[in-house]
Amino acid sequence: MRRILLLSAAAVALTGPAAAQFVPSQESLQGLYPGKAYSPYAKRSFPSRVFWGDTHLHTGYSMDAGLFGNTTGPDTAYKFARGEEVTAASGQPVKLARPLDWLVVTEHSDGMGMIFDLKDGAPNVLATDQGRRWSEAINEGGEASVKATLDLITTFSQGEMDPKLIADYSPGSPIYASVWEDLIQTAETYNEPGRFTAFHGFEWTSLDKGNNLHRNVILRDGANKAQQVEPMVTQGPGGTTDPMGLYAWLEDYEAKTGGQAFALAHNGNLSNGIMFPTDERFTGDMVDEAYVTARAKWEPLYEITQIKGDGETHPVLSPDDEFADYETWDAGNLDLSEAKTPEMLRGEYAREALKQGFALEQKFGINPYRFGFSGATDSHTSLATADSDNYFGKATNAEPSPTRMAHPFTETDQGEFPGWSLVASGYTGVWAEENTRASIWDAMVRREVYATTGPRMAVRFFGGWKFSDADLRTRNPAFVGYDKGVPMGGDLRAATSDAPTFMVYALRDPIGANLDRVQIVKGWMDSDGALHEKVYDVAWSDDREPDANGQVPPVGNTVDEQAASWTNTIGASELATVWTDPDFDAGQQAFYYARVLEIPTPRWVLYDQVRLGAEVPADAVRIGQERAYTSPIWYAPEG
Repeated sequence: MRRILLLSAAAVALTGPAAAQFVPSQESLQGLYPGKAYSPYAKRSFPSRVFWGDTHLHTGYSMDAGLFGNTTGPDTAYKFARGEEVTAASGQPVKLARPLDWLVVTEHSDGMGMIFDLKDGAPNVLATDQGRRWSEAINEGGEASVKATLDLITTFSQGEMDPKLIADYSPGSPIYASVWEDLIQTAETYNEPGRFTAFHGFEWTSLDKGNNLHRNVILRDGANKAQQVEPMVTQGPGGTTDPMGLYAWLEDYEAKTGGQAFALAHNGNLSNGIMFPTDERFTGDMVDEAYVTARAKWEPLYEITQIKGDGETHPVLSPDDEFADYETWDAGNLDLSEAKTPEMLRGEYAREALKQGFALEQKFGINPYRFGFSGATDSHTSLATADSDNYFGKATNAEPSPTRMAHPFTETDQGEFPGWSLVASGYTGVWAEENTRASIWDAMVRREVYATTGPRMAVRFFGGWKFSDADLRTRNPAFVGYDKGVPMGGDLRAATSDAPTFMVYALRDPIGANLDRVQIVKGWMDSDGALHEKVYDVAWSDDREPDANGQVPPVGNTVDEQAASWTNTIGASELATVWTDPDFDAGQQAFYYARVLEIPTPRWVLYDQVRLGAEVPADAVRIGQERAYTSPIWYAPEG
């Protein structure tokens, strides 16, 4: 009887005053405790912590970062990520609210170290017409420096750099080898297993006439293996803009060193339709078995949100998704040398790619777009900031100032990415056993990760066949999640014709905003090969009731624009549910992922208004709903 009374008290705490007289039946208590010992944390064999980090950060070693004024290097990046106060290149003190657990410094592999020699007027730089012109303008400063910077970036993006200049800052040259070795040794200095993880990596910056095909490469290994190679580049001797060349580099890396690596694409929204090809690739080659096999092997994750726009979906692709138009960048490609057209969108966004993967799998037997989700900053300031109230821009010239949002990120006769549209995003949460390179890298490869636009909300997502509401009552849903199902990134194979059940749990960022709702996004391919998607509200805060169409009303808005603040008087601190797919068909392939939305909060432009007296343009978006995206769980029929 005492056991029943104690459990009844726990039920009251979970369900509120209306359950005060509830006494659970003996039958409902069977199997309620899933631990293997009295201490639920003993004998635990699954990932129990979420580790926060950034897979995409540049320092002054990257050519474009240095050109825009970043004089800080990887030392600053690691110190800042570990929680130390540093001085930004603009001279301002800056510190994270909370340290990160891990970081990948991903300098652009092309031209690493060139910026230092441009500024110093090195003899090899002055020996080329381009190098001499850029060096003189950069040292002149002011408008001449700005024009030279933009000219250099455009020249690179269009593949028109002087071959002699490129060769000096490409693999095989003494200059390049020295820069790579310095990056390796700095990462080793700050890597502290159990406390902070510093990965070796780089960004392969592929551009096809300004169309973005960038990938970051992340190594699992230490210096002994990273030192055996030099990064893959896109220009100069041995370089290529074709991802197949990068996949070959990854294959060679593993064969030569015995190490492990993977590639991580980003900003398909700036590719003008070529990031996720389904028929013809940008090279003119067809999507074939070799391509889908290589991409499936080497790209387990996709960077779904970052500073240059959100990459989940687009309103044109998802017209029934009321939250689809979030931090949308759709004016054109990366350098706005070509405007966007609607037919390009299908090859640019993560949700659509996940669906198209089913069609390619039907054709080739392999799904190349079976990826999990990560988030990153892509900051070029050495500062991994993803919080709107601590936003330090993408480049040094966009660090806090009263006028920064007035300057476009890019503007041509094809369109504009206005300065206010830059996004504070994002971070990656990794469910791993420990804070080490091996543990975090392995979790990323098995896709047990999720992306957020900045807030550090804790999110669990499991799929299985036997989850019930009672499984949430333990307050430790992960125990039963791993015991009865698979976590985010996993696979469900048909065991019966019954619909799968999904257990999702979200806890707000302890210093952030309350939660609005949890949604499950489903994509599937029917028996005729047609592709579909649907967004389900599965848990929401407050006393809202869905309307006749099943839509949950907006949560409300407590943002005080004059003070750049909000109150947690709406929303919930946590949301959890077990959900069964009401439209399940056992014969159809499907994916499911959870999207967690916060209540509305200020974007960084309002903090600039309050702190700096900045003028916010009339068309600027001032308020947004930050969010998290879990990696999908895939369902496949038998056979």
